[in-house]
Amino acid sequence: MVCGGFSCSRNALIALNSLYIIVALILIIVPSLAKSGSYVSSLYIIGGIIACGIFLFIVAVAGLIGAIKHHQVCLFFYMLVLFLVFLIQFSVSIAALACGKDQREKLVRLSWEHSSNETKTDIQNGLCCCGFDKNDTSHPTCPTVRNDVKCGDQTCQDKMDEGYAQGLKISGAVGLFFSLTEFVGVFVTYRYRNLKDPRANPNAFL
Repeated sequence: MVCGGFSCSRNALIALNSLYIIVALILIIVPSLAKSGSYVSSLYIIGGIIACGIFLFIVAVAGLIGAIKHHQVCLFFYMLVLFLVFLIQFSVSIAALACGKDQREKLVRLSWEHSSNETKTDIQNGLCCCGFDKNDTSHPTCPTVRNDVKCGDQTCQDKMDEGYAQGLKISGAVGLFFSLTEFVGVFVTYRYRNLKDPRANPNAFL
């Protein structure tokens, strides 16, 4: 059977959606463990990641059912949703990779200003810093010392910028990779929908 055949397309979609289900379960389970272990205290961050995991899980299950049963309606909506996700994720990934220092500084400042006190506390404890910059007096109680380093002597702006630069590169590369898998998924789903099941009645229409 050639790669564009019915069985190959079916198995490719099953493997792709199985991968998405694993990723979705990771997105759902890991934030819950982080919350229970007090690594992250912001419910908004945890809730957002879990919501993304649930959405991906639903889409992957729909694609898996459509692939196994060759269900035309499931495959159509799966292909439509996957294409929209591909467009959004591809655009965001390119923007993340192309983000310069000026854009990062604006993002860092906006992130700090719109963060809750719990999130700011997580940032300060994680990076061992105190306040956004020297002029910031609105931050919560700063951590004191970690690994013989006085956290109060360092601000969070530069440390957050370093983390943002690395995070944007990694997330942009990972997002670009997964967006390409989504494009492949859309293409394979389109072909698979228009293939006739060789096990079905040869006289029956799709």
